[in-house]
Amino acid sequence: MNKTNKLLTIGQFATMHGINKKTLMWYDEIGLFKPACINPENGYRCYNYHQSPILETILLLRELDVSIPEIQDFMKNRSAGNLKDLLEDKIAALDLRITHLQAVRTTLCTHHQNMSTLLTMNLSEISIVERKERYLVTVDINQETSFEDEVELITAETEKYQLGRLHDASYGSMIPVSSLLAGNYNDYSKLFIEIPFLTYQTGLHIPPTGKYLSAFHKGDWDKLPQRYEEIFAFAKQHNLTLHDFAYEMGINENVIDRIDDYIVQIEIPIDG
Repeated sequence: MNKTNKLLTIGQFATMHGINKKTLMWYDEIGLFKPACINPENGYRCYNYHQSPILETILLLRELDVSIPEIQDFMKNRSAGNLKDLLEDKIAALDLRITHLQAVRTTLCTHHQNMSTLLTMNLSEISIVERKERYLVTVDINQETSFEDEVELITAETEKYQLGRLHDASYGSMIPVSSLLAGNYNDYSKLFIEIPFLTYQTGLHIPPTGKYLSAFHKGDWDKLPQRYEEIFAFAKQHNLTLHDFAYEMGINENVIDRIDDYIVQIEIPIDG
């Protein structure tokens, strides 16, 4: 007997496709996928090999989160063109999902690195690190910008770039090096959002690539100017020229309860 005509029990057919036979029973009940025949002696559902590609298509569409009504509509008008159109839509949705998961993975890796840094860091140390090219979304602020206004500005930008949740990006503040060198330690001019996999678009801020001075400050923000003075002394001692902005970003907000335990990472581009 040709194997394509050989009948299989519902249990055999379900096992072959890695599903529960109750799924096949449900598909039959809703008219989505019916057995090849019903055994007249015992009323059992029977299937054949010829039905396997059809079932695999249904299972693939379900794995892509295609709804049962959508699949039923497709099955009623099954054609290469309809399947092509349906798969194109789902591939586009899947690409968005993959991009989101990649962004989440990048965020998790950043948190993991921050936690590793917390466990091994020397808060007094000032080091030189390398930074690759990146693009930042920025919003302009000044000393008169209230915290409420800052929240509204950041929220508007996250919506603009279709960030589903705040944890999909990293946030920080920027202060011109020229202001710091002039002793204006509160002259913050921008807030930044670093979004994983963001490609260049007009209006984005591009920090310099290459070497940065990296330092940490813990606790009282009133003592942050003192930390900058230590950074300037280090740069002078090593004949390094600071430029652009100082980029500040908290690295331990998710593991502290007191602002006194807050640690900010400071990175400043250098020449020399």
